[in-house]
Amino acid sequence: MYDVTVERVFPMINPTTAERLSLVAVGGYGRDELAPQSDIDLLFLLPYKQTPWGEQVVEYLLYLLWDLSLKVGYATRSVDSCIRYAREDMTIRTGLVESRYLWGDEDLYKELRQRFRDDIVANTGPEFVDEKLEERDLRHHRLGDSRYLVEPNLKEGKGGLRDLHTLYWIAKYLYPIDDIKELVELDVLTAAELRTFQRAEEFLWRVRCHVHYVAGRPEERLTFDIQTELAERMGYRDKAKTRGIESFMKQYYLVAKSVGSLTRIFCAFIEEKHKRTPRFRLPLIGLRRREVDGFMLEGSRLNVIDEKDFANDPIKMIRIFHLAQEKNYDIHPQALQLMVRARG
Repeated sequence: MYDVTVERVFPMINPTTAERLSLVAVGGYGRDELAPQSDIDLLFLLPYKQTPWGEQVVEYLLYLLWDLSLKVGYATRSVDSCIRYAREDMTIRTGLVESRYLWGDEDLYKELRQRFRDDIVANTGPEFVDEKLEERDLRHHRLGDSRYLVEPNLKEGKGGLRDLHTLYWIAKYLYPIDDIKELVELDVLTAAELRTFQRAEEFLWRVRCHVHYVAGRPEERLTFDIQTELAERMGYRDKAKTRGIESFMKQYYLVAKSVGSLTRIFCAFIEEKHKRTPRFRLPLIGLRRREVDGFMLEGSRLNVIDEKDFANDPIKMIRIFHLAQEKNYDIHPQALQLMVRARG
């Protein structure tokens, strides 16, 4: 489509450096994730400001896509304007994190990626993490702040797809990765945690696709009127003591819970490795390492003495919280990781 447009419909006999264009996928399209009713988000990337040729090409391509009955969200920007907007707008910055080259001038896209890494990403990791986690908390609060709502929002709700996206955005911002699998090689996640991420993502995406087909529109809530049909479509049948819809919703809640566990593990890791300010910070009371009631106090943070402590003695999971509350300590990120992993 692009080649026909630039080579036959609007050919340039002697193009200048300004007559270049790169098609870039952003949003869900950039992540290679599209549900049946999703929009296609595109960035028409220019080297400089718009030219008459570029305007004609963009308009022609958009009309072709609209004639195909596709819902298209788009922006037309130069490399400089992308960098400028990314500094000011966290949504645009996030869009560039997950952008993906489609077609056209690939060197132009590579220039954008390099400038984005050098001018925006460098030295702004903690800022991006704090912004995305605050955005997540506000979203949770707006939608009920519970994984166990009777009509949960599987995209924006607590434990939903957007929480997995947040982990992906943060990981991609902090590390030069193209696939979530690479976090295992970086020791951010274990192989078991990666499988949990993949299973949760696969389940939530199957549910979301079925919801779109049943509703016939971009619906994200598991409303009462479609839960029974969703359960049937996904193979959950009534049994002697359990209805199919109950088994389906139980599985949804278990997946949402596993997403929450992954979030705690990941946030604990980045807090320790990238020295972020703790999400729930208590006053500092010292910097020495010393043993306190069977735990190691490191500064103001309680940690385990041995990495197998929680696995060998699960009661310590309760004791560490009791001691933290009693003495006004923080809990060390490593202890949080080990706690979640010990629970399986």
